[in-house]
Amino acid sequence: MKYQGSPTFTHSQNDKVGVLVTNLGTPDAPKKAELKRYLKEFLSDPRVVEVPRLLWWMILNLVILNIRPKRSAKAYETVWSDRGSPLMYYTHDQANALRAKLQHQHGDDVVVDFAMRYGSPSVDSVVDKMLQQGVRKLLVLPLYPQYCASTTGSTFDAIAHSFSKRRWIPELRFVTHYHDNPDYINAVADKIKAHWDEHGRAEKLIFSYHGIPKRYLLNGDPYHCECHKTSRLIAQALGIKADEHFTSFQSRFGREEWLKPYTDESLKAFPKQGVKSVQIVCPGFAADCLETIEEIGEENREYFIEAGGERYEYIAALNADEAHIQALTNLLESHLQGWTTTPENTQLRSELAVSIGAEK
Repeated sequence: MKYQGSPTFTHSQNDKVGVLVTNLGTPDAPKKAELKRYLKEFLSDPRVVEVPRLLWWMILNLVILNIRPKRSAKAYETVWSDRGSPLMYYTHDQANALRAKLQHQHGDDVVVDFAMRYGSPSVDSVVDKMLQQGVRKLLVLPLYPQYCASTTGSTFDAIAHSFSKRRWIPELRFVTHYHDNPDYINAVADKIKAHWDEHGRAEKLIFSYHGIPKRYLLNGDPYHCECHKTSRLIAQALGIKADEHFTSFQSRFGREEWLKPYTDESLKAFPKQGVKSVQIVCPGFAADCLETIEEIGEENREYFIEAGGERYEYIAALNADEAHIQALTNLLESHLQGWTTTPENTQLRSELAVSIGAEK
């Protein structure tokens, strides 16, 4: 096997530390052809759909990819803006803000970039760019607070695949989760408090997370437990009682049982139980996207109102809010320990090296 080298590599270049932020991905445009290409890559991942490959190939290529792209394209059109897909531009903003903070602290020896697990920019292309910039230590932060094999695990697969064909392998650190990180918990809680300060409180606060098949939980995936821990910690930070908040799971696909309770069915049932006002937040999403803006912000609103609900408010994701960026910066700093120095220390080391060389 021929392993890739770097045509721009020189043995004298300075080693740098890389921080690679990743998210799920998005189609290049809200069009049927782009959605078909994106969904094929996404749904072909065995981490995402754990079904025997031959059977799934037939279902995916003969049924799903002939039906779903057109419908998904219409949904994406409702959230697309001049900047493109929300998930793309929010992740871009987050990476830029993290770069500014980390380079302010550590100088240009820290390289920060972002990639998407599916679609563009691909993990492989961004890793290649970072290596050409001299990155010899790489920290990967998947923007999934709660670990799940379908998301975090799949991201590790992409990183491993990229390096499996390369000649030079950097030191590697990988953030698997941060579901109970105090800074992250406080950032979400403060976002909710700010919403309350402006709009007042509803009868019930709903924490909605992306669902996964129940089978994954039974096979040992910790995602369900980490979601509930996140909800509990945010509720504690808010000082609210157990009957004032509710955790549910959204975005299920297919016929098998997924994690319950389901968000949509719960919202349809609340008005009959006397709950007429709800506020909903999605702590598992680091950036707003189709699943939060369209599914939670619009589709589920209709379910609740049609069932007799009177007040429904979606509380936006943390996106590139300063509190979120600071929380992620603190998280990254904790994982970068031993790899980075401040610009002042770098200058002192250079001066010391020059001094020692002069003495010799």
